[in-house]
Amino acid sequence: MDIGFSPEEQEFREQCRDWLQTHIPAEKRPLNADEALDFDKAWQRQLFEAGWAGINWPERYGGRGLSIVQQVIWLEEYARARAPWIGANFVGINHGGPTLIVNASDAQKAFHLPKILKGEAIWCQGFSEPGAGSDLAGIRTKGRIEGDEIVINGSKIWTSFAHVADYQELVLRTEEGSQRHKGLSWVICDMKAPGITVRPIRKMSGQVEFAEVFYDDVRIPLDNVVGGLGNGWAVAMSTLSFERGTGFIADQVKQSQEVDDLIATARAEGLITDDRIAEDLAQLKAEVSAVRAMTYRNISEVERRGQPGPEASIIRLFTAELGQRIERMGIRLMGERLLDFRYGDDDLVHDYLRGFAATIAGGSAQIQRDIIGERMLGLPRSR
Repeated sequence: MDIGFSPEEQEFREQCRDWLQTHIPAEKRPLNADEALDFDKAWQRQLFEAGWAGINWPERYGGRGLSIVQQVIWLEEYARARAPWIGANFVGINHGGPTLIVNASDAQKAFHLPKILKGEAIWCQGFSEPGAGSDLAGIRTKGRIEGDEIVINGSKIWTSFAHVADYQELVLRTEEGSQRHKGLSWVICDMKAPGITVRPIRKMSGQVEFAEVFYDDVRIPLDNVVGGLGNGWAVAMSTLSFERGTGFIADQVKQSQEVDDLIATARAEGLITDDRIAEDLAQLKAEVSAVRAMTYRNISEVERRGQPGPEASIIRLFTAELGQRIERMGIRLMGERLLDFRYGDDDLVHDYLRGFAATIAGGSAQIQRDIIGERMLGLPRSR
């Protein structure tokens, strides 16, 4: 990958920048869950109608079929313009949709992918369980085959956007007596199906974004299985690899902006004369550049192989931990002003509180280190 970008790619960058400058919503994304859902759907629909939704998705599913390099450019410009987070559309756009493109039947793709891109269908992720968080192979939620249906019993937790979702990417155990990675299936679960109970979880940042989900004899068609019965582990790994691929480009641009903002704040308030603060800010600036370089390298590998590999775990881990360091520095520079904080008044404090989940969600920091050690360094399994 030529990180200098071609003239055509530079022209595409200007197109992205021009459109974003004139179309970004004037209002901030609401914190209230219901208002945020309406905002997210409207913004996603606007992106779709203007041709900016799923730009790297195949054209037959509503995308533009553009290259991964153009996707990176779009994500960079999106973040630079401080465009709103896609919120409730996140799981469908970044997890469910790409997984369906690679693994689903033609009928499943034709039905679900356009709805995801238009913001008409919200997806949630049914992976983690009370006894199987980062250890996805420990899943106990069961699916019993009865005729042409799967009857589901069990529970999931930390399910992002379950309280507003239409569909769920659900991993469950469909082979009686199977253990660990074997006997799992990845299915499309209708969140309005009888027998599903959703209990929202309020985070310490004040938002409702996660939920517990309970399944009591929930019936879904066998046709909703993606990638075949018993092949759920492989399908789930493709889901997580997409999350750990280009999904953090926008986060990294945002982190770069945040570091620049912190440096400007430190200068304006005379704190930059503190050698320790100046040194820590310089370190953060260097780390932001380092993780972007790693991401560019990983994207060049994705271009060559067609799908993200275990290297994405390095980026996922580094980006999450770097974000927490940046947020801590912001809190440090706030000083006594932190005592006057009221929820919803300050994005920095909100990001700081939300950031505690960054090294847990999508596979904890410990799991990422296991992946790096085992799959990249050839070290023995840790357990």
